Amino acid sequence: MSTRFKAFVIAAAALVAAPAAAEMEISVYTGHQSLPHSRLTGSNPVVGAFSRTVKLDGKSFVMPPYYGVRAMWWRDSGLGFGVEYTHTKAYAPDADKTALGFTRLEFSDGHNVITANVAKRWANKWGKLTPYVGAGIGIAMPHVDALDTAGNKTFGFQYAGPAMRLTAGAKYDINDRWATYGEYQFTASQNNVDLAGGGNLSARLITNAFNVGVMMKF
Repeated sequence: MSTRFKAFVIAAAALVAAPAAAEMEISVYTGHQSLPHSRLTGSNPVVGAFSRTVKLDGKSFVMPPYYGVRAMWWRDSGLGFGVEYTHTKAYAPDADKTALGFTRLEFSDGHNVITANVAKRWANKWGKLTPYVGAGIGIAMPHVDALDTAGNKTFGFQYAGPAMRLTAGAKYDINDRWATYGEYQFTASQNNVDLAGGGNLSARLITNAFNVGVMMKF
């Protein structure tokens, strides 16, 4: 099993084992994810210490695409608890890579965010349409892919720091088991990673995403 899914699978299994006096939902989504400017600080053997504001690119539809998986356990009160895994991405533009001494600088196999969530929904207010909001806290575990011009290559998953998310959307019930939904989602994470050759990089990454997905209820 891939390392980035372990925390999600363990938490989801715990939710499934919870008392059955509530509704479980498993959902998957994709969409368009973007990042505002972020300040990258750190050091590498090429330029030494660096600090530069960079407009990172999310490239949502470049393989592997942006996606997420969520498990929610809803109480009769409309309060829900769950876990969520999101595979976002971040690529540094060519000009910024050159200025910082890199030929590659990206989280292209995922800037992976895993959170424990709390949510509130308002069922049966607008017929088949149910609005909801949610928030979560957890960790960022990016796959760091960096190559500096001295030939030092960093390639692998790292625990990078804390993360959080905010979500607001609405689902539409197709039938008793299936639903579709649309939502806006915000994530923020602090990322402190080690680079080969004795370097390091720190960045606070923020994402804005508009998601569409399907969910199964049981």
